[in-house]
Amino acid sequence: MTANTSGNTAKVLIVEDEFLVALQLEDILSDGGHAVLGTFPDAASVAALGEAPDVALVDLNLRDGLTGPAVARDLAGRFGARVIYVTANPGQIDMPAPTAVGIVQKPFSRQAILSAIAYVLAGCPDSARPAELEPLARA
Repeated sequence: MTANTSGNTAKVLIVEDEFLVALQLEDILSDGGHAVLGTFPDAASVAALGEAPDVALVDLNLRDGLTGPAVARDLAGRFGARVIYVTANPGQIDMPAPTAVGIVQKPFSRQAILSAIAYVLAGCPDSARPAELEPLARA
């Protein structure tokens, strides 16, 4: 993982096509002291990303269709970014990214997002998984 060493802030990428949801996530992350690298609505915009995020919050259904799972795998492969799926449809995750840590269901709370980021920054200890961060069903 490429997380910074300070342990309390993260560079976070938001992959979400619904403007108001993306804005809400930006506000939560900024208020929580995290750096938002940007908000991307589709696979093509994520493909142009040059800076490595520590964490990516990824919705599944984006402006260009059900591309979130492939975007998550791309971010994991290119940057080693930890992936947190933020979705109302977790059953649509066909093949989780190898760096995926879990799912925050929509609608989400401020605490659910911040505790999921804190969990990643802490190194994803089994004993400290937040209740709002559902584990992934792995094949």
